[in-house]
Amino acid sequence: MFAYTQDVPIGLDTYGRIVDAIGPEPLAGQIVHLVVEKEDGTLQYIDVWESREAFDAAMNERIHAAVDAAFGGARPAQEPTSTPLAVVEVWCNAARVSAA
Repeated sequence: MFAYTQDVPIGLDTYGRIVDAIGPEPLAGQIVHLVVEKEDGTLQYIDVWESREAFDAAMNERIHAAVDAAFGGARPAQEPTSTPLAVVEVWCNAARVSAA
């Protein structure tokens, strides 16, 4: 299992464009994708994946292209810093739920 948290310097509008570009098909190997809005309006991701390989494949096959599209073809040159998490256990439902 591979998990991380990442503070991303974007707001809900940009995040919405990324999600739209990824599309409705689930990302293979993704178990949980939690997005929280911080007090300054930026976002934090908490992700859990079946494996690092599944994460890397999703980034290369779908996520980077979606981020490129959301930024008009020129995403930031550097990825936001990720902090690995040591997963003990994950409980979740299989549905996408939006708080909005």
